[in-house]
Amino acid sequence: MTPATSFSFEFFPPKTDAAEQALWQSVSVLAPFRPDFVSVTYGAGGTTRARTHDCVTRLENEFGLKTAAHLTCVSASKEDVNKVVDDYIASGIDHIVALRGDMPDFAPYEPHPEGYQSTVELVAALRARGVSNISVSAYPEKHPDSPSIEHDLALLRAKAEAGATRAITQFCFDDAALLRFRDQLDAEKLAIDVLPGIMPTTNFVGAFRMAEKCGAHVPDHLRARFEGLEEDLVARRDVALAVALEQCDRLLRAGFHGIHIYTLNQAEFASQLMTELKG
Repeated sequence: MTPATSFSFEFFPPKTDAAEQALWQSVSVLAPFRPDFVSVTYGAGGTTRARTHDCVTRLENEFGLKTAAHLTCVSASKEDVNKVVDDYIASGIDHIVALRGDMPDFAPYEPHPEGYQSTVELVAALRARGVSNISVSAYPEKHPDSPSIEHDLALLRAKAEAGATRAITQFCFDDAALLRFRDQLDAEKLAIDVLPGIMPTTNFVGAFRMAEKCGAHVPDHLRARFEGLEEDLVARRDVALAVALEQCDRLLRAGFHGIHIYTLNQAEFASQLMTELKG
C-alpha cells in the first residue's frame, strides 16, 4: 500500500440528539489518526450555519483538530457572510472551504441580491479579510450545472487566481475520471493542490444513488463486485474495504499525494480504511 502524505476527513453537523452522539463518537475514533485537517459541511441554503460553527469550534478546541469550516454564497448577504467569517477568525479558525452552495430543496441556483455572486468573489473576499487557507471544490466529471468540463477548469483557475490554495474533488468512484482530470490540470498548467474525494461506504445502494444525482459515474466493474450482497453485511464490508483501499492505492501511485475521506459521520469503516492506509 502506497502511503498518503496527507489525509483529511469530512463530517456533517447533526440534526438530532442521536445523530450528535454518533458524530462525536465517530470523531473520538478518528481523531487519533491525526488528520491534516477535518472539514464540516454547511446545509443547503446555509441551514446549518449555527451547528456548523459549533462543530468546528469544538473540533478545534476540544479535540485539537485543525478544522475547515464550509461556507456558501447562497441565501445570505455579504454582511451576513462576513460576520460568519469574522466569528471564525476570532475563534482561531483559519481554514475555510469556500463553495457556491445549494439552494433549499435543490431549487435552481440564484445568487442572493446582496450576497457574493460566485465562489470566485467569495474566495477574493476571504483573502481580503485575512483568511489565507482556502479550499474550494473541483469536479473531475463536470458539475451537474456546468455546460462543460472546460468551463469547470476555467472556473477552478479563476478560484485559484482569486486566492484558493487547495481543491477537494467531488467524491468519485471512477479512477479514470480522476486521472483524466489530473492530466487536464497539468495540460492547462493549473497549479493548485488537489485532494481526491473518496467515499468509503458499505451502503453501496445509497452511495450509487447519490452518485447518479451528482453526475458521478459508477463503473460497471464496481457495480458487479457488490452484486448480490444486499443482504450480506459481512461480505459487503469486506468488498467495500477492498474497493476503497484499491482506489486509494491506485490514486497515490498515480501521483496524488493525499486523500480526502467523506466519512458520512461513520467511524468504523473510515477507521478500518485509515488503519490500512497508515500501515
